[in-house]
Amino acid sequence: MTETLSLAEPTAPPLDDGDMLAAIDIGSNSFHMVVARYTLGQLRIVDRLRETVRMAEGLDGRGGLAADERQRALECLARFGQRIRDIPPQHVRALATNTVRSLASPQAFLVPAETALGHSIEVISGREEARLIYLGVAHAQPPKAGHRRLVIDIGGGSTECIIGAGFDTLERESLQAGCIATTRRFFGNGKLTRKKWRDAVIEVSAEFQQFANTYRELGWNEALGASGTNKAIGDICAAMKLTKGAVTAEALPQVRDRLLQADRIDAIELPGLSNDRRPIIAGGVLVLEAAFSALGLQRMMVSKGAMREGILYDMLGRGGDNDPRDLSVAAMMQRYGIDEAQAARVEATAMRLFQQVREAWGLDDDDALMLGWAARLHEIGLVIAHSQYHVHGAYLLEHSDISGFSRQEQQVLSSLVRTHRRGVSKSAFDALPDRLLSSAKRKAALLRLAVLLHRSRSAEPIPHLELKAGDDRLDLVVGKRWVDAHPLLRSDLLGEPDDMPGLGITFKPFVA
Repeated sequence: MTETLSLAEPTAPPLDDGDMLAAIDIGSNSFHMVVARYTLGQLRIVDRLRETVRMAEGLDGRGGLAADERQRALECLARFGQRIRDIPPQHVRALATNTVRSLASPQAFLVPAETALGHSIEVISGREEARLIYLGVAHAQPPKAGHRRLVIDIGGGSTECIIGAGFDTLERESLQAGCIATTRRFFGNGKLTRKKWRDAVIEVSAEFQQFANTYRELGWNEALGASGTNKAIGDICAAMKLTKGAVTAEALPQVRDRLLQADRIDAIELPGLSNDRRPIIAGGVLVLEAAFSALGLQRMMVSKGAMREGILYDMLGRGGDNDPRDLSVAAMMQRYGIDEAQAARVEATAMRLFQQVREAWGLDDDDALMLGWAARLHEIGLVIAHSQYHVHGAYLLEHSDISGFSRQEQQVLSSLVRTHRRGVSKSAFDALPDRLLSSAKRKAALLRLAVLLHRSRSAEPIPHLELKAGDDRLDLVVGKRWVDAHPLLRSDLLGEPDDMPGLGITFKPFVA
């Protein structure tokens, strides 16, 4: 039997009726995969896979991952990979969250993980995780007009708190306080005491207090809990006959007291609690108690939606007219006062160059999108200073929370902006995985030429322009009359061959 997820907002994704999509959530506690068929404007869930991996248990505090947890993760991803083998890669999205974010060397895990899955894996920030969680919850339970919602998702390594209206988030926060992380932090020796619990609640509540006033002033009409921990606590409340599945301010202390009747984690006995959830339930209940206290919650319903459903709907938006990344780039342009006319000129020329070398260089639609966004944002660093503005801009793009973008996508943007002028730093592309390196350097070359051709900031159109590409070579042909009328451009073009080799590309300009 299939589940039907109705599209609450009309979209026009480039999908054919019957196309399959898959969303993979590589969480700190569990790995989830949802496979859906796009049918008559709806997503119909045809398969769900979930495995308890508990990858967060393998973190050693120095950014390392223990061999056992690493192996469990890779074996799970290999099984997931078998399921998605026949789904087109552009219809699959795999996202990693808190535990992979916490690794000192994410690529050491991601390279074998991508091999096992047979698909690229993106790492997302906590706030991007929060956005996708809210999107999944909002579509699972369509919101009422004019109502605001508070959504809390307690994962294995982090907890996300979101206030949203409709299908859009208003506030997003991510705390380093998940059910596994909190259980290990306060009850690492397996012992439970009431004093230790009280002290722990005070500490975790202080983390919620950082944004509690902002959230309470904004307010919400209903609170919803997402993902496994909240569902497990709701099931316990129901099994104890305290509620019918919701979590309330009256029921939660009774769950806690029943939990603390055990003096050790492995001795916890709670009605409705599954065996695989027992080792981490203490941290989950503790985090939720802290959230109820700091935010003044009285009642929280449990949602059927979570991040994996949010990934599916985000894929539809990316494929249609509702790509959240476009909105984020537009917001950054406005916030940082970017010269929109100049950005548009550079983007138009970059796209003109892109189309001429696309086939020879094996670039695709995603490359075109990334080049366009980099062109719009290449001057973002001017808000800090003109001197080294490409370096300032790269820093902003790498370290900002940009809605809709994964960490790898932000790193590509950052690298393109970092290398769009002056000499190419040897470390400019160090953060990128090998699979993105070649295409990133090629896009950087195209952006450099587009910026160079518009250095005068004139609205005058560029006439004859012909670009040819080889494996590691670019030949640019420009009109003689136009170049003769622009001596600064001629100088820049003649100097560019000295800088382009930093991208591993040989550049030669010709005047015709």
